[in-house]
Amino acid sequence: MVKKRVLQGMRPTGHLHLGNYLGTAKGMLALQEDPNYETFYMVADLHGMTTPFDPKKIMLESREVILDYLSCGLDPKKSALFLQSSLADLHVQLAYYFSTVVTVARMQHLPTYKEKVKQYPENVTMALLNYPILMAADILIYKASMVPVGMDQEPHMEVTREIARKMNLLYGLGFPEPRSLETKSRYIPSLTGEGKMSKSVEGSYINLTDNLETIKERLAKVPTDSGKGNKIPEGGGVYTLLTIVELFQGLEKRTKYEKEYKRSGIKYQDLKNELAEAIFKDLEPIQKKRRELEKDRAYIDNALKDGTERARAVASKTVKEVKEKMGLI
Repeated sequence: MVKKRVLQGMRPTGHLHLGNYLGTAKGMLALQEDPNYETFYMVADLHGMTTPFDPKKIMLESREVILDYLSCGLDPKKSALFLQSSLADLHVQLAYYFSTVVTVARMQHLPTYKEKVKQYPENVTMALLNYPILMAADILIYKASMVPVGMDQEPHMEVTREIARKMNLLYGLGFPEPRSLETKSRYIPSLTGEGKMSKSVEGSYINLTDNLETIKERLAKVPTDSGKGNKIPEGGGVYTLLTIVELFQGLEKRTKYEKEYKRSGIKYQDLKNELAEAIFKDLEPIQKKRRELEKDRAYIDNALKDGTERARAVASKTVKEVKEKMGLI
């Protein structure tokens, strides 16, 4: 049986939060256990340099991400785990070859590029403009047919497919046209009651490394109402709490609170304390595993070394093939 290749990149954001865990990590773990897939998991540290970054922290934050994923159950024997920068000679090289078939206008019209220009008007760099081309190289260098990404990345996926078609047509290559893979992930709302849980919004998240007291403090700040009403809120802090209750305490518990909301009322302090206990119970084994891994630097180094070698074996073959077809060899 020929396995389908999957490439997923994780930005070097330091510690993972509940949104990353429930929305991404669990899906990655499921894929690595599925015999139909060959998984490549990359910390996208080069992509982390497309917007302002701290050179003193980027490597440290990359390793923190690796630690968290390993703590959640990522198995380096089953998945190739590596840093994008460790294969920059191949990824960036392929991105340059791809850039010869993409126009500047195409990149400038991408909605994601326009958003970042507004967000960082003083840092509109070529790295930012070329982000989708490097992403295409990340994917196609492993001839991945599937990529687990959010809907916000779909414009970049379309660029990847366009590049694959053009390279195949112009140079007789056999790149697949990868599609976005929908995994069983959940949208985790922010603790602020607005948007989704995000590392860039302070007060919106719970880290996987948070102790019970910290989790209680974070939940205590979630905005609520009087605890009683005729209609269950479909947004805001109360909606966030009920959603997380369902995820960690089950649908039955959520239903119980919804009934109380319409009748006697919810006592939010009790809800938040019970929820904190339930979240910490799930995170405790992950934190225990993380403490063990922190003491074993060699294990992490070897996991990255092995993953990089496995990825390089595939990537170097692709780059050699492209160079031959483009007349460089």
